[in-house]
Amino acid sequence: MKMPPYVKGVLLKKFLTGDTYRSPDSPAGIFARKMPSLRFYAGLFGSAVPWLCHKAAAGQCDDSAWVYASVWTAELIESVGCTVMIDGMDQITATDGPCIFVANHMSTLETFMLPSIIRPRRPVTFVVKESLVSMPFFGAVMRSRDPIVVGRTNPREDLNAVLEGGVARLERGISLIIFPQSTRTNTFDPQHFNSIAVKLARKAHVPLVPLALKTDAWGQGKNIKELGPIRGGMPVRYRFAAPIAVRGNGKEEHKAICDYIGRQLLEWQKIDGINQ
Repeated sequence: MKMPPYVKGVLLKKFLTGDTYRSPDSPAGIFARKMPSLRFYAGLFGSAVPWLCHKAAAGQCDDSAWVYASVWTAELIESVGCTVMIDGMDQITATDGPCIFVANHMSTLETFMLPSIIRPRRPVTFVVKESLVSMPFFGAVMRSRDPIVVGRTNPREDLNAVLEGGVARLERGISLIIFPQSTRTNTFDPQHFNSIAVKLARKAHVPLVPLALKTDAWGQGKNIKELGPIRGGMPVRYRFAAPIAVRGNGKEEHKAICDYIGRQLLEWQKIDGINQ
């Protein structure tokens, strides 16, 4: 399976648009408006995911392939009328060395999209749950990214894995994306937003870059959480904040990150509630 010709030299630059990005004003077609889930998943599992899995099976899932498939997914969500809005992208490279991106976790979409936003600017990988690296086909893709793997059953073991694996990767200049919530959710509760990213930043002496995101255009499924309904026309939002250096025990920095994400989600909720 080959990448479409138009991709050459184009997709890798999609989000290299300075500090902000806004989707082009191109209305969704009739099919995409009427059946956004079918349109999106047909493109995702009929083209983008098989292409990337084929690359991984052949040992060719390098950074370029990862970013290609990531932007491909972004274009698919745009094709069903979802406007993608990204702010604060200058903060991705505001630090001289590696950093930790710490974000709320709303849907599967950010896992697919963030590589195309961050990786063209700096090396990065994820902290992921074990099931993602062991699943058929796509597991090979995740393993090729050298992620930090956690089991989500033993908090102490997970903390050790993140601290040890995180320091090792950060020392090699690889930044990390961490979702401190235990599961994907449309609401943000600071009580369920653990401080693992702050602990790692403190231990590794690297800054944190808070990231607020709103990706509920990709809903959660009843039987398979990753295969929820696609809500065409809903905005998709990302906003990076300025880096934060951890001083002391990190409690103030953790609270600042929670306050930032909560405040940003509330603002977007008001805006999107008015506009929809």
